[in-house]
Amino acid sequence: MPPPLPPEKQDSSLMREMFSVIAPRYDFITRVFSYGMDMRWKRQGVELAALPKDALILDLACGTGDFSQLVSGKLPAARAVAADLTHGMLRLAAARGVRDTVCADAMRLPFQDGTFDAVFIGYGLRNFPDLDRAAREIARVTRPGGAFVSLDFFLPRNAVWRKLYLSYLTVQGACWGLLLHGKPRIYTYIPDSLRSFVSMDDFSARLVKAGYGKIDARGFLAGGIALHHATRR
Repeated sequence: MPPPLPPEKQDSSLMREMFSVIAPRYDFITRVFSYGMDMRWKRQGVELAALPKDALILDLACGTGDFSQLVSGKLPAARAVAADLTHGMLRLAAARGVRDTVCADAMRLPFQDGTFDAVFIGYGLRNFPDLDRAAREIARVTRPGGAFVSLDFFLPRNAVWRKLYLSYLTVQGACWGLLLHGKPRIYTYIPDSLRSFVSMDDFSARLVKAGYGKIDARGFLAGGIALHHATRR
């Protein structure tokens, strides 16, 4: 029997509240938990997407807008739409120069079918209460032949490494949560959300079911983090 979903994944208001607290420290924490490599991995994702010069992209669960900035920096004629559930994150993305921001739920995206040349998402998949539904919704708003790029934490396949990895994330998260916010739970949410998540290979299979092909999955930290690139069929 799979572990129960954390309360934040079951209640969007709790998710919004948690990320409102995290927002000012979000970039710092993503760098810490990736050992400073997440921007390099995100740049790889933008390269893999092979975007047209005038691409229209969706930066979903955008945080402070890393993918939006990377695409705009590489392709000045491209347009990036940054979407997030948390107004605090969107304000920070706008402050960094992201012009088009939308408060939106990944389960019900307010866009027409086939709107985007690509959808990018960084560390957002684990936060969706229904992963398969989110994957279908992302596929719906992506044009045929368009790209999907995701960077996220995943459950390592190896049982021993999985246990060590979750324990490490729990200790690391509690320490930073207490130090930065006085709330250990803020970042122990990461391993808690992982316990009810999937491996990088499982997610690749779900992308195929959602309507994607040509899956390229690249694992880091022995499968604890992975970059996925897929093409909309």
